[in-house]
Amino acid sequence: MSIMNFIRSQLLEIIQWEDDSRDTLSWRFPDEDKEIKNGAQLIVRESQVAQFVHSGRYADTFAPGKHSLTTENIPVLSRIMGWKFGFESPFKCDVYFVTTRLFTGNKWGTSNPVMLRDPDFGVVRARAFGTYDFKVVEPQTFLREVAGTDHHFRLDEFHDTMRSRLVSAFTEALGASKIPVLDLASRYSEVGGALLPVLNPLLRAKYGLELSSFIIENVSVPPEVEQAIDKRSSMAAIGNLNDYVKLQMAESLGKGEGGGGAGGQMAQFAMGMAMAGQMFNQAGGILGQATAPVAGTPPQSNPGTPSQAPVPGLPELLSPADAAQALGVNESDVVQALNDGSLKGKKIGSTWRITRQALEEFLNS
Repeated sequence: MSIMNFIRSQLLEIIQWEDDSRDTLSWRFPDEDKEIKNGAQLIVRESQVAQFVHSGRYADTFAPGKHSLTTENIPVLSRIMGWKFGFESPFKCDVYFVTTRLFTGNKWGTSNPVMLRDPDFGVVRARAFGTYDFKVVEPQTFLREVAGTDHHFRLDEFHDTMRSRLVSAFTEALGASKIPVLDLASRYSEVGGALLPVLNPLLRAKYGLELSSFIIENVSVPPEVEQAIDKRSSMAAIGNLNDYVKLQMAESLGKGEGGGGAGGQMAQFAMGMAMAGQMFNQAGGILGQATAPVAGTPPQSNPGTPSQAPVPGLPELLSPADAAQALGVNESDVVQALNDGSLKGKKIGSTWRITRQALEEFLNS
């Protein structure tokens, strides 16, 4: 081999990357300790960007096309190398090819619950997962913060590297958006689209990436928060309690259940409450007897105030059985109302005692 051919074999004349993979994010051209000669050809294909790096400093960036490496085409590198009057001698430089196409269907998820301040439930712990599509928009930032000096950076490495970073950005964006957990659970696609303008500036500045879609597939909260959401949904579904009871009564009668089953029991309990309320409040009822003036007694100083004298047949203190008899319901219904606090009473040992005033307040509530 002649000396000229030997020298030529030690120089790089064509620099290109024929990418046949679908999972490569960045690839460093293997120079094999060769130098780049003046006028060498750089070929950058579509969905690629070539980035020159000299001594750890980023130089020129090349878009798709065919480029001749001359002083005019590499101004940043010429300034770094100190080529004031152009270069003639070969030089060494790392060349990274970065893929700029869209990578779709990537999964993300929180490995541990994230703390969120929710307007409805206060501070809650939430888990979330979904998919996202992304592409590299700033090669220098991506190489510096994500790929580093890896000679072949693949998508599986990206998943491990970016999972915690993406979740951190998602948590920060979600906290800034102040979206309630209830809205997250019912508007995944809308919320995912609303998060893009919040996520992308963070990802672009920190990692040189941009998301084209961010899909939330599920957001889960602790069991106690789920129970609170279920209760709120149940109350919203019931709506007007009186209409709900009437509907249950009509369905029970239509099925010939004779008031049996959970719906019939609820209807019976509601009917008992209504009948007892009428007994207490209607003219001639228990309260009517208590408030009506008795013949031969002087008029009260304030006729509009109900009498505080004991109601005939209704003692000041009642047992659950007495209250159930007065209301026309089962004793177990009264005990349940005492346990959930809707009916006020005092427990002495294992026995409940209910005041007449508490019973009247319960009926009038």
